Amino acid sequence: MLTLLFDGVAYGMLLFLLAVGLAVTLGLMNFINLAHGAFAMLGGYAMVMMMERLHLPFLAALPLTFLATAALGAVCERTLYRPMYAKPHLDQVLFSIGLVLMAVTAVDYFAGSQQQPVDIPDWLRGRFDFAAVGVGKYRLFIIVVCGLLAVGLQAALTRTRFGSRLRASVDDARVAQGLGIDVNRVFLLTFAVGSGLAGLGGALGAEVLGLDPSFPLKFMIYFLVVVAVGGTSTITGPLFAALLLGIADVAGKYYVPKLGSFIVYTLMVAILLLRPHGLFVRKGVGR
Repeated sequence: MLTLLFDGVAYGMLLFLLAVGLAVTLGLMNFINLAHGAFAMLGGYAMVMMMERLHLPFLAALPLTFLATAALGAVCERTLYRPMYAKPHLDQVLFSIGLVLMAVTAVDYFAGSQQQPVDIPDWLRGRFDFAAVGVGKYRLFIIVVCGLLAVGLQAALTRTRFGSRLRASVDDARVAQGLGIDVNRVFLLTFAVGSGLAGLGGALGAEVLGLDPSFPLKFMIYFLVVVAVGGTSTITGPLFAALLLGIADVAGKYYVPKLGSFIVYTLMVAILLLRPHGLFVRKGVGR
């Protein structure tokens, strides 16, 4: 039971890292980017290429993956996404779905449809027993990395000048510009960081979730569930929702495998019936 709990926490932390960028762009920038999973997929492929073709070690490839996908996100924000900010949400949804399908087709054409192997270091392989709990080394690594990133993100959004500028830009872009805040630059950096986190999540999750061109389509619904259940006004909400859904998914597939993801979706519906705006909502939101 405790081993399942540990694996569920690891899975949940991975879901959080994959979905937190979507929570930021949707909740703070008010932009529905369903192509978020494409950045995660590209991050996984970037790490595999760095390790296989450039022979970079795993720990060196991870930060480079973040930088590569962040740079790609910055370019896409400047050229593709920025004109869509003022568009209706339906236009944003259709636009981002089109980008997902284009990314899936491009990766399938250039890299093939086969599953990509990920060669993690020997010291991250296997399990060890700790207090009667079977602890997977790689899953423990995921928990530590994602936990540190969650703390860093929360601090960046609540305790830094950039975080206050981002909140001001979202609340009223015209007033923020009048106060001397470069709103376009703030949004560019925010989108780039969100894309980089998605790419890093795709790199870390390639060994656990698998990596192939259908990755964005298979996990898009999970990202949306995390954001919908957790809410989009804080980092704490998606983190708690991802942990809850990760544990429910792992336990459900172990005890009642025939139901598959039915338990996750049932839990989502029950929570949203009670808390339509998510588990964590800023004061004054949805009241």
